[in-house]
Amino acid sequence: MSLERSSALRSVRLLSVFTFFFVALTQIPAVSAHGATATGGLSQRHGIVLALIGIVILGGATILKRRQAITSTTALIGVFLGIVVTALGAILFEGLSPDPSYMASSMPFPRSWYPLLSLSIGFLIMIMSALVGWFRWPTRPRYTALGTMMGLWITYPYLIPGPASYSHPLGYSIVLGTPVLVGYIIWKDAGHVLRAVLQDRVARRFGIGVGVVIAFFFVSATGYISFFPDEGLPHERVITVLPAIYQLVKWPVLEVYLPHIPLFVAISPGQLIIVGMLSTLIGLNATLIARHWRVEERAGMTEGAAGSAAIVGSCTCGCCGPLVAKIAVLAAGPSIAAPLYWIFVDSASPLSTLFIIASIVLFTGSLIYSVESVQQSASPTDIAPAD
Repeated sequence: MSLERSSALRSVRLLSVFTFFFVALTQIPAVSAHGATATGGLSQRHGIVLALIGIVILGGATILKRRQAITSTTALIGVFLGIVVTALGAILFEGLSPDPSYMASSMPFPRSWYPLLSLSIGFLIMIMSALVGWFRWPTRPRYTALGTMMGLWITYPYLIPGPASYSHPLGYSIVLGTPVLVGYIIWKDAGHVLRAVLQDRVARRFGIGVGVVIAFFFVSATGYISFFPDEGLPHERVITVLPAIYQLVKWPVLEVYLPHIPLFVAISPGQLIIVGMLSTLIGLNATLIARHWRVEERAGMTEGAAGSAAIVGSCTCGCCGPLVAKIAVLAAGPSIAAPLYWIFVDSASPLSTLFIIASIVLFTGSLIYSVESVQQSASPTDIAPAD
């Protein structure tokens, strides 16, 4: 009973910390990230400082755990707190940054190249997936199927050109079929290990917490949740449903604006599918890291940080994409940021789609790799519940 009470108290403390920062963020006055009113004394630098504090907390907890100065559970609490603070700092930085606007003359190459790039990159991905699947994983055709699906993500806008692509059944099939295929791969190749790992309550709660924070970061970085509304919005509450294109096809979007908070929220099925899939993949990776740390502690081991670092690195790479252009503006000026914007942020660019599908493959691959590493190096008791 004492162990359960201690675990419950830790969960309450984590929830309290996250709630405090969330409420504090909502109480920031309506600011002009886009040139409206006063910022309440806040600026981009405050977001950077907050993010750096979070990185220090995260790194400090990892180093202390590595040196066995703290228990793995305490280290996970510190890492989670660091992730929360870093995410809130990044959200604050993004919200207080002026939206960059670039002239077409700053494009690194004309948009007339997009069809050729999309078709060539997409078909190259499909061909490489077939070859790699044939020679490397001949008994796992599901990997080739995932590669083919990812290639279709890139080629689809030019396979069915024009407005017809916004509502074509193939587009909806690609978006809806991707999480189904990813889920099948994880269930087939990692399900038995994940079921055992998820019995560890600490690892499970850590993974869920990380997934929730990452989902909040994604929707904030992409503007689907904002505490810094644009200038010109009405002063009364607004609730409306509008069609919008998000990831290949058109979806109904529920928009809610509450000026007294202030808060803007937009929800669409496409957004829920993509953000839900990515945050779930990251949360499962985080669960494996947490479980690995706890198993190391039980076995008296200190090695294995490289594997955890690889997973953390892949997740960091996938999560930081939406901030690339604005960070480049701050660090190097608009002359360098403009090409990055057109390549990775412009919705018409095939490379922006490539970033999304690369994140899906990266997170799925790191999860499968981690599970197979556990199977090769650990005994069955290593994945038994530690509680």
